[in-house]
Amino acid sequence: MKAIILAAGRGTRLEKYTKGMPKGMLKVFGKPLIGRQIEIYRRCGIKDIAIVTGYMADKINFSGVKYYNNKNYERTNMVASLFCVENELNEDIIVSYADILFEKNILNRLIHYPGDIVVTVDVGWKDYWKARFGDIDVDTESLVLEKDKILELGKPNPQKEKLDARYVGLIKFSKNGIEDIKKIYHQKEKMFQKAYMTDLLQALIDSKITVKALKINHGWLEFDTVEDYERSNELMHFLTGQNIGLTDIKNK
Repeated sequence: MKAIILAAGRGTRLEKYTKGMPKGMLKVFGKPLIGRQIEIYRRCGIKDIAIVTGYMADKINFSGVKYYNNKNYERTNMVASLFCVENELNEDIIVSYADILFEKNILNRLIHYPGDIVVTVDVGWKDYWKARFGDIDVDTESLVLEKDKILELGKPNPQKEKLDARYVGLIKFSKNGIEDIKKIYHQKEKMFQKAYMTDLLQALIDSKITVKALKINHGWLEFDTVEDYERSNELMHFLTGQNIGLTDIKNK
């Protein structure tokens, strides 16, 4: 199994801190986000790791990983970044966004969860959103579940009945799942250049391809805004600290 970290974006909402570095290089609890992800992947036995860079690519430098560059990062989005490493899409993979922090037990569960396409979703997201934004009606997008099957995701400002969980940005594709996403992508390649990953996943669902949900309850953080970063210590109670390298920090 391989891991692919998507780290091409500029992170304009974090520009106070990302004028001199990609947001995946922001230090959270003492280490860069991408560095923490690499550590967790390796602890879970995934050694084959690729990073897709873009904005300030030269600032991302970790040993023992492969690098690919999305030169058109300013004009494209997540799906195009993923297909910058299409030659790596030849076995089971985990894809993660560079601006999230997740616990080892979540990654382990995802690795072993049955299904060709499995998306990590937080069913306890409302507590996190209230602590993060003071409201659950901020930065919402649809995610409709039928047991562990996703019926819809990614539509902005949905009705409340379409908010069964929150998309995390951590996905598993089996070899069969990879063939499905390649087929969908190349059918409408131009359309997907500015597409979010949720757009690709919804296109799979619309094509009657099963997209499963790994349901979690906390155990992750997203760093999308200045407030997310500045309040990281305040929000870290949504992490247990176990299996993520944070236990030592919590005990200080």
